[in-house]
Amino acid sequence: MNNAHEARSMLRAHRYGALSTLSKKFDGHPFGSITPYLVDHDGSLLILISALAEHTKNIAHDPRVSLITHDQRDPHIQTQGRVTVIGNAELEPNRERASLRYLRYFPEAQVYLAMQDFSFYRIRPIAIRYIGGFGKIHWINMEHYLVAQADAFAKHEEELLAGANMKHQAALRNRLQQQHNIDETNVRAIGFDCDGVDVRCDEQLWRLDFSGALSRPSLDALSE
Repeated sequence: MNNAHEARSMLRAHRYGALSTLSKKFDGHPFGSITPYLVDHDGSLLILISALAEHTKNIAHDPRVSLITHDQRDPHIQTQGRVTVIGNAELEPNRERASLRYLRYFPEAQVYLAMQDFSFYRIRPIAIRYIGGFGKIHWINMEHYLVAQADAFAKHEEELLAGANMKHQAALRNRLQQQHNIDETNVRAIGFDCDGVDVRCDEQLWRLDFSGALSRPSLDALSE
């Protein structure tokens, strides 16, 4: 993997981060909050937030934001990997499309979507800081980070998921055992992108990375 691929893969592997917005109430001082997020096919981040929340009010006033996530299973804070996304947050107009994918990862969010004051916002990255550990610190080349073939993966994702769950259960189980040392029979793919597959088992989500980014949607990578 190159640094851009590693940074994108780390972002995809995690489910929440610290969102920083510029406070409207306190004259631009940074305001931090913990927010679930989902990395979409193109590398942008989807968040579901309430109009009543302080960070939403801040975004409406100034769309500049940052979000940092880290290896949430690693107790060694100073040596673990982390990624900071700097970008602009904008209201996502396609609520239906966003909700279909988001709810596969966060089914509990259905109750929020039923409320009129919750909306999706998309964070479009303009810069990314990636720390893979001591001595591995980079500003990421955004041309390498952003996924050019994102539309193709978005278009075929449900088809790929159906194929993975019906015909490639053994491959999913093998990858889960190899990458996370988890031996589980009930594994279900919930997300498929150019970098890997997200699976749910025993009420937990796990990331199964491919060895490199795929150039086109295909299930062949599951068997490699």
